[in-house]
Amino acid sequence: MIRAIKALFKSKPKVVTRFAPSPTGYFHAGSYRTAVFSYIYAKQHEGKFILRIEDTDRARSKKEYEENIVESLQWLGIPYDEIHRQSDRTDIYREHLERLIAEDKAYVSKEEAKEGGEGERRTEVIRFRNPNKKVRFHDLIRGDIEFDTTELGDFVIAKSVTEPIFHFVVVLDDYLMGVTHVIRGEDHISNTPRQILIQEALNAPEPIYAHLPLVLAHDRSKLSKRHGAKPMTHYRDQGYIPSALLNYMCLLGWNPGTTEEIFDLAGLIKAFDLSKVQKGGGIFNEEKLRWVNKEHLKRLPRQEFAKKAREIVGSTDRAKDLKWDVSEEKIERLAPVLLDRIETYNDIKTMVESLDLDYFFGDPVYDAISLKWKTDSDLSGAEKHLGFIRTALKGLSDAKWNEASVKALVWPYAEAEGRGQVLWPFRFALSGKDKSPNPFTLAEILGKAETVKRLEAALTKCSLAAKPVETA
Repeated sequence: MIRAIKALFKSKPKVVTRFAPSPTGYFHAGSYRTAVFSYIYAKQHEGKFILRIEDTDRARSKKEYEENIVESLQWLGIPYDEIHRQSDRTDIYREHLERLIAEDKAYVSKEEAKEGGEGERRTEVIRFRNPNKKVRFHDLIRGDIEFDTTELGDFVIAKSVTEPIFHFVVVLDDYLMGVTHVIRGEDHISNTPRQILIQEALNAPEPIYAHLPLVLAHDRSKLSKRHGAKPMTHYRDQGYIPSALLNYMCLLGWNPGTTEEIFDLAGLIKAFDLSKVQKGGGIFNEEKLRWVNKEHLKRLPRQEFAKKAREIVGSTDRAKDLKWDVSEEKIERLAPVLLDRIETYNDIKTMVESLDLDYFFGDPVYDAISLKWKTDSDLSGAEKHLGFIRTALKGLSDAKWNEASVKALVWPYAEAEGRGQVLWPFRFALSGKDKSPNPFTLAEILGKAETVKRLEAALTKCSLAAKPVETA
């Protein structure tokens, strides 16, 4: 009895999904979302995910596009278990086309075709013999769908026995590769009745279908390689990270039924439910993508983030020209400020170019008058407050030096003397900027020695500014 039960479970068909792009353009968001859903569904069921390059359109298929698809999937962290190219399977297609012809399920038809300037000529194509019947299939997202195939006529499935076209090769490949679930865009719904007829002619099992809503541009038109879709490698070059793109693309057409929006791959595999994918299209919103990317950057291990940030800062002309000390330790201390300000890695370069990080890698440059609070008439107040802060912080040990400890020493004094009057010169002395992180954060980032050094430099500026100008 136990053996029989084990055999029953062993014989249960394994879930096999496939992603089948045509290499006729760069890999874009709409295609990526299909790949993601297919991959996650397979992994949920401990199944297999196949990449199939559908390159039967020889005129439009290009190797560079295939390489872009493979490169993008690798960068995005979507590994495939198998890869196949339809251009390598011509003999297989020929064998099955000839079989359909022999069984009178398809036939060679002479067609009239026009070619520029040469007039009419006769050419041969292979047409499928349509049984003219109704077909019905169940879609995991859209429910039962029915078509009357009499309207299709005897449709073409090959230009010749060596040149099969889309409908035939898709069905045969799914059959021979054991694909159990076809997850694809809703624009393929109209292809399904032809493919079901071919399945029946081949005595192939019908896979389970799930037709995803389209990914839409901001004007609600279909996002496609011909209409505004950017290659996924564009987002890599713009400083997005793979986990954020994976997360965001899953939210286009699906939600977990909770308020949670940030998921890693493991969380998506656990939470994703194909039956909860919506029927209406999802609008690709780059602003939302930037927010998701920011959340994922904040969740990266600090050392991983610092390593990448260091590469970016160190590669800038400003860092090279000014010979900045871009050590891992310094960048790790700067990380909280960067993560608060950026949404993509490229924003770090923008901060460098905008001189927003100069204060951290070099002495701040400013005039003494900048230390004065807006309601003060001279620098005496700034000098007094900076003197208190310097003395207080010099007594704080390196071991206890952090944002909270610095604040604990300075905040009561600022409350008594006036927050603006105390904290403005403190922050400006450390950063030399009107806009920067708060002084307590700056002090932790800079460390005790550098903080005290900058406070003393500010006090010197105040002292020099207070001296009367000598005249000859």
